[in-house]
Amino acid sequence: MENRITSLLGIKHPILQGGMAWIAESTLASAVSNAGGAGIIAGGSAPIDYLRSEIRKCKELTDKPFGVNVMLMSPNAAELSDLVIEEGVSFVTTGAGNPGQYIEKWKKAGIKVIPVVPSVALAKRLERIGADAVIAEGTESGGHIGQNTTMCLVPQVADAVTIPVIAAGGIADGRGIAASFMLGAEGVQIGTRFLASEECKIHENYKNAVIKAKDTDSAITGFYSGSPCRCIKSKYTKVLQDMEKRAAPPEDFEALTVGSLRKAVQDGSTDEGSMLCGLIAGMINEVKPVSVIIEELCAGAGKLLNTDF
Repeated sequence: MENRITSLLGIKHPILQGGMAWIAESTLASAVSNAGGAGIIAGGSAPIDYLRSEIRKCKELTDKPFGVNVMLMSPNAAELSDLVIEEGVSFVTTGAGNPGQYIEKWKKAGIKVIPVVPSVALAKRLERIGADAVIAEGTESGGHIGQNTTMCLVPQVADAVTIPVIAAGGIADGRGIAASFMLGAEGVQIGTRFLASEECKIHENYKNAVIKAKDTDSAITGFYSGSPCRCIKSKYTKVLQDMEKRAAPPEDFEALTVGSLRKAVQDGSTDEGSMLCGLIAGMINEVKPVSVIIEELCAGAGKLLNTDF
């Protein structure tokens, strides 16, 4: 397929891999790029030296374009904003804020800028200050979420801006891609489906939890604190939800959440770890190579859209 997203990023398929903190590293990102999509290394709050190393490893593993996700609420966001320039990254995606202060210098360096947006208002504002495309992410996504659904958000954003729109949230097969395109998107960002890939380096306990998850196995924590986050149901999410119900002190809540994602990703703790995962996990039943996943996504979407994908 050739459209504005494939042309913008220099990729074969308009499929971006989600920038999942502590999950999206060089092995996964390079596999997605080598399969014709756009791999992304997650910045999160990881040390800059680690991220520099992952970017350089990715360059060794692929000669295709890949990007870096900059989590704007991270304490090292400013430092990471310089690192992507130093390392000549093709594009950046951003989340948890407005990247306005960084857009000008990124674009001067030839870096494409694609922010994640939860609303029409932010999409319009970012178009005005130079974003090359936006990712309209619905509440179905894993991790930190907004309140609008993908089905409602994508067409409203597509109607409001002239730059390309990428849909995210609740997409795991060709049907989800085809639906996104019918809503006005020109690309998709997929995260949860790649958790169950051979190249994803999360702990087997985490990966197995994704495979076993049913449609009702999703939990939202942090809703009352103003920072809702979607995970797989577990003892960890129950404890957090109970703390919210009894209005526990914010410092107690924070003490339990700090480092919880790493506990899931690296240690495989399903009791104390935060297993970020989208609502679509109930459709994912098997671990497959990234190349096979993308091949199946494209075949399914192409058949429904009656086009090569």
